[in-house]
Amino acid sequence: MFDADSSEEWGRLAYWMRNAAFEQCPEPLMLLDPLENKYIDCNIAATQMLGFDRQDILKMPISYIHGRELGQLIVFTQEALQRGHAKSKRIPCRLKNDMHIPVELSASRTVIKGREYLVVSIKDIDSEERQRDKADADRLARNGILEWKHLQSIFQQGERDNLLMLTSVGDGIYCVDTNGLCTFINPAAKRLLGRTDGDVLGQNIHYVHHHTHDDGTHYPVEDCPIYAAIRDGVVHEGIQEVFWKQDGTPFPVEFTSTPIISGGSIIGAVVVFRDISQRMETEKQLRDALKEVSELKARLEDENAYLQQEILIEQRYHGIIGESTAIKRIHQQIELVAQTEANVLITGESGTGKELIARAIHDASNRKDKPMIRVNCAAIPHELFESEFFGHIRGAFTGAVRDRIGRFELANGGTLFLDEVGEIPLELQSKLLRVLQEGQLERVGEEKTRNVDVRIIAATNKDLKKEAEAHHFREDLYFRLNVFPIHSPPLRERGNDITLLATHFLEQASQKFSKKECKLRQSDLKPLLTYNWPGNIRELQNVMERAAITSHQGRVTIDLPLTASATEMTIAKELPSETGIIGDDEMQERVKRNMLAALEQCDWKLFGDDGAAALLKLKPTTLASRIKRLGLKR
Repeated sequence: MFDADSSEEWGRLAYWMRNAAFEQCPEPLMLLDPLENKYIDCNIAATQMLGFDRQDILKMPISYIHGRELGQLIVFTQEALQRGHAKSKRIPCRLKNDMHIPVELSASRTVIKGREYLVVSIKDIDSEERQRDKADADRLARNGILEWKHLQSIFQQGERDNLLMLTSVGDGIYCVDTNGLCTFINPAAKRLLGRTDGDVLGQNIHYVHHHTHDDGTHYPVEDCPIYAAIRDGVVHEGIQEVFWKQDGTPFPVEFTSTPIISGGSIIGAVVVFRDISQRMETEKQLRDALKEVSELKARLEDENAYLQQEILIEQRYHGIIGESTAIKRIHQQIELVAQTEANVLITGESGTGKELIARAIHDASNRKDKPMIRVNCAAIPHELFESEFFGHIRGAFTGAVRDRIGRFELANGGTLFLDEVGEIPLELQSKLLRVLQEGQLERVGEEKTRNVDVRIIAATNKDLKKEAEAHHFREDLYFRLNVFPIHSPPLRERGNDITLLATHFLEQASQKFSKKECKLRQSDLKPLLTYNWPGNIRELQNVMERAAITSHQGRVTIDLPLTASATEMTIAKELPSETGIIGDDEMQERVKRNMLAALEQCDWKLFGDDGAAALLKLKPTTLASRIKRLGLKR
């Protein structure tokens, strides 16, 4: 125990502790003369890192250890001499085993006895990865602090030299004696604490900066790990605690309190600490960024799932083809409404190209750079409508294993196309109306309100006005959707367009099936122009694809199903005159023969547009049932 009243002994103790602080500092430190290309001194941590003895290092030129990138090293040292400090990027560092590891160098210029030197600290960039396999170096991974050993191996230069080196260390360092009184503090510690020598030297350091927890509650001195090292001789660490500045503001720190042992007795402790505010802020930003990335990932997954679904929907063309009066009127309506934000209701029979009209409106609008999201309302199970439209959060219902973005949010800023809008359940229509009116929604299972900016284009093959009168569709929703109605005419009302459409589809089918370019003859057009086209454009497209498949050397055969009127004419020829009546047996026999004729004509194919069921205007399941009941065989 030193007598605190003896200034001489006090000075020797402070001198000894400053030398110990430099020598035992866990951060590798080297004093070098860049002009002479030689090392003046280094601490224990530097020798341990490089694997060389101190004497060997002092005999080596600087370029031997750090000379693999000599140009970068020269630039680094010149910057440090000119500016007073510098920090390098990755510079290879040679170890004793001739291996090179990437390090970062931090240098500060210092003047010792009138000559300029550089105090350089070395940071092993890959140390964290290597030290996971070394349990005894965990403290270095967390704090960059090694135990302070070999107090007797003090630096041989003067007290001023050692002091200058310690002032170059970026971490805060101070020493306390066995009474807990501060005997030394470096400039970094004074800067971090906002204190002067007079504030801390000779004072109980706990009461100066470690007196309170981060929540403001009292921190008893007997619980302080800084002084525990003096009592038990064991290194103590503060992983994340709070130090207080002179102005009363706290800042988070990590620190290590290492006992100083001399002659088998504890004579004090060295405390090294660092401000981790920036690191904690970086970690918070990283967590926020990861959360944002997670949300973006979920959104991209939903968008990708939607796009994959869209790929499965065959789209054979990208423009509205036709020169008929009805199509020209649709072009005019698209030009009128596209630049507005008005909702559009497209009506028309199935297969008339309502989605194509919706796509044309979107592409001509100010929202063309945003997505147009399509929802087939007829294909969504009733219990999943709300989730499909508005999304859900994880755990909202059985099977909801993650958050899911609804179609409204996917279409935010763009257009939402509601195909078969008349199939939306009545109980969901009120929620849909609210989104249209207020532009707000909540995901299923979530109370958070989200704003969306979506333009609605709806399509239906139903008479929504009659549906509203029959209370099958909300009247207020009908009027909200029907701001600008567009009627998509059936193909039978577009006779002037059939030739253009047939030619277009035949060209596409020829490319699709790698057929020689097929051409339509005038004789091929006649049945196309006189056919009733109950399946509209889709049926015409199917007919032209069949023609391309069965073509031979560019010649096509138009295979149209027997129309309802033709079937009626055939049966009428077989019916008796008005004066004659046939019995039920004969009628059943004629039905049987008619069914057999259809089956033979279609080669007993039941399903598809070219099947017997389509020819007889029956459902394939109904036809199969009648074949079985009548005992028909091929």
